[in-house]
Amino acid sequence: MDLQLSPEQVAVRRLAADFVDREVRPHATAWDRRESVDPEIVGRLGRLGFLGLTIGEEDGGSGGDHLSYCLVLEELGRGDSSVRGIVSVSLGLVAKSIAAHGSAEQRARWLPRLCSGAALGCFALTEPDSGSDAAALATRAVRDGGDWLVTGAKTFITNGTTADVALVFARTGGSGHRGVTAFLVPTDAPGLTRREIHGKLGLRGQATGELRLDGVRVPDSARLGEEGAGFRLALATLAKGRMSVAAGCVGIAQGCLDAAVGYAGQRTQFGKPIAAHQLVQRLLAAIAVDTAAARLLVWRVADLIDRGEPFATEASMAKLFASEAAVRAADNAVQVFGGYGYIDEYPVGKYLRDARVATLYEGTSQIQQLLIGRALTGVNAF
Repeated sequence: MDLQLSPEQVAVRRLAADFVDREVRPHATAWDRRESVDPEIVGRLGRLGFLGLTIGEEDGGSGGDHLSYCLVLEELGRGDSSVRGIVSVSLGLVAKSIAAHGSAEQRARWLPRLCSGAALGCFALTEPDSGSDAAALATRAVRDGGDWLVTGAKTFITNGTTADVALVFARTGGSGHRGVTAFLVPTDAPGLTRREIHGKLGLRGQATGELRLDGVRVPDSARLGEEGAGFRLALATLAKGRMSVAAGCVGIAQGCLDAAVGYAGQRTQFGKPIAAHQLVQRLLAAIAVDTAAARLLVWRVADLIDRGEPFATEASMAKLFASEAAVRAADNAVQVFGGYGYIDEYPVGKYLRDARVATLYEGTSQIQQLLIGRALTGVNAF
């Protein structure tokens, strides 16, 4: 693996960093307080090509490799994880699923709009009674002539109240993972209602919602992939999604490092900058090491994907380490800031709140450990 970025990757990273410093960071605190990012940010992301990364130009995407995609998500995570989540879900989970498994009609209908920011997607897998045990989902789709009627509830859905299309996983027969099918459901379909979830610890600017489907009628042409193959599709999608979350966590850790080093050089105690105190340097060193290690794990996953090699276990490793590292980095950064780190005038408290959920969604840290353990031993602990 060549750890030197290409000129194209350097340019993409610089473009993302400039965008974040200009369009995201100055507003992150206000968006967090009002629990809503500026909806116009979606169009700006689309115009820069960030919502079409790794999607072919023939489908309306901007192309590029997965390392470039990770570099962009890292910068967005440094700015505001609520913005990073918009890209991770609409592009990483929905658009990439359509690109990989969609019919020509589905690709033509949705991909140009998703890649341009004219539309957003959400990934509707989690249910009130099935989180980690996703194969136990209860949402059902039954045939009615040439259509399907979908009934059920989904929760903790990123972009849930702003998306134009929901990638919905429903049981079409049987039990366990073999009876699940994926559908592309327009969110304005009759019978689909949405409610936004407020009062979250972190990711306050991100639209997180509950979806209820009451006999929502969709044609068979809305089915994504083969009948009964939805759970395999979800797992394959989430494996790449874990890389996305991990990349965003690297951005959180980097943001913590930048903020803590800057503050430590300015804050004076006992007659000298706190950066001159060895125990503060120890905190800074811990953040720096966690950031570097997490970044290399993420880059490794991107490299494997771009070379067409298996990557699922490495993605679990990256997601496990980077999410936990982001929490540690943010906690250490709050310690460097002292009491000032506890108020939202400074960024590190928000970094800590945003990092915490990364150990929960798209597979908890414990689920990642089980997946890694299964890969090592060949024994399924589920």
